[in-house]
Amino acid sequence: MANTNMSIIDGLYKAFAVGDIPTVLGSMDSKIVWNEAESNSYAEGNPYIGPEAVLNGVFGRIMQEHEYFNLKDIELHGMLNDKVLATLRYDAKGKNGNYYNAQVAHFWTLKDGKVVAFQQYVDTKKLHDALK
Repeated sequence: MANTNMSIIDGLYKAFAVGDIPTVLGSMDSKIVWNEAESNSYAEGNPYIGPEAVLNGVFGRIMQEHEYFNLKDIELHGMLNDKVLATLRYDAKGKNGNYYNAQVAHFWTLKDGKVVAFQQYVDTKKLHDALK
């Protein structure tokens, strides 16, 4: 099951990379519980429940506030109990002209082939300083 879960998360990241947000949202359970890192400005809506909440509260805001937002150096780590850990970097430029490159971890939980929970860990000060 770990390989299947890693394939699902790999597909999700590949879809995100090409802007295929409907595929990303389609990988989520209808009651996904999505949490942004504490102190991240997007965390004010934690927890986001359901794909539409993630789209409006996170992805939509990223698109509005960034000139570009890329996920780089993604490494997936299969874990027990339908969990996948992804380590990666955000390589991004805000519409204010500030660039940042931040170390990130995403902790995914899957059930029956769908993402049911997400937790982000990131240097929130770096994001805050770049986007202020």
